[in-house]
Amino acid sequence: MKKIRVLVVDDSAVVRQSLSSILETDPQIEVMGTAADPLIAVKKIMKEIPDVITLDIEMPRMDGLTFLRKIMSQHPIPVVVISSLTQEGTEVAMKALEYGASEIIGKPAMNAAQFFNDSKIILCDAVKAASQAKLSRLKISNPPAAEIIIPKHTADIIIEKGVTKTKISDTEKIIVIGASTGGTEAIRKILNAMPPRMPGIAIVQHMPEGFTKSFAASLNRSSKLEVKEAENGDKLYQGRVLIAPGNFHMLLKRSGKEYSVEIKQGPLVNRHRPSVDVLFRSASRYAGQNATAILMTGMGSDGAKGLLELKEAKAETIAQNKETSVVFGMPREAIKIGAAKKIMGVEELVPYLAKKFL
Repeated sequence: MKKIRVLVVDDSAVVRQSLSSILETDPQIEVMGTAADPLIAVKKIMKEIPDVITLDIEMPRMDGLTFLRKIMSQHPIPVVVISSLTQEGTEVAMKALEYGASEIIGKPAMNAAQFFNDSKIILCDAVKAASQAKLSRLKISNPPAAEIIIPKHTADIIIEKGVTKTKISDTEKIIVIGASTGGTEAIRKILNAMPPRMPGIAIVQHMPEGFTKSFAASLNRSSKLEVKEAENGDKLYQGRVLIAPGNFHMLLKRSGKEYSVEIKQGPLVNRHRPSVDVLFRSASRYAGQNATAILMTGMGSDGAKGLLELKEAKAETIAQNKETSVVFGMPREAIKIGAAKKIMGVEELVPYLAKKFL
């Protein structure tokens, strides 16, 4: 299998070396070179075009955002933005998504073995996902099979499988959404078009810690709905959207007719934290037939089994179609196992949901 060739762009020699070392632990990835700033990167790209670029934001001579805009307007190349998790950097990283970055992740933690292993998984998976991303609506090939290097936990490690025995038929309706690469803009389109009287919505979007807060704040400004990064114990009700915080799993809970969320740590599930499968399994237990679940664009299989469990609990289950997915991985896996009752494009979802609930 052809390796994914990566150009690492960062002004810190230590970070360049660390990122290169982490990436080259994956047999599917090859670091073709490094660059201390965008101008050096341009010279390297003119000699050989990488499959993916990892890009810092704050650099000398030319900042990362300017470089990103030039790349995406002149010769689109998949870019993974790697940023320190400062408040200022978080806002800039959100702008990077608007300019066409495929992924944003935090700089890997190097101080403890478990954090290093988690960072390694997240970084390598981000590069693989970016290599499959559609740029300028280009058609992508099927993602390669994931290399099984580190144990891949299922939702069992966070919440055991099983349906609650208490009555749920008289509870409120809810919507649960899961997405990864390409999901930020798809979710923005959906929420911005939704009327304010929609059922409560719980969302897992694969993003690192810190970025989900800015993502939620941005959506809250542009949408008619109330959108916030979820906190432990937050209520979920009509007109409210809760976004799972980066680096934490989010589970749906219920007391009587009222829904709330539990925010908890724990191992990566399907190589992610937060995991869509964790949210979906909890929704199958506590909402059942009153849930509508949507699995959207992203690489891998997170959410596919959870969507099937929701279908078995008589929930409405929807997978995003290939044509509108940036990476047709997660929805494809759900469709493959028969988890999706319906397959829809992004533009179809809002009219369908509005007709269903209003």
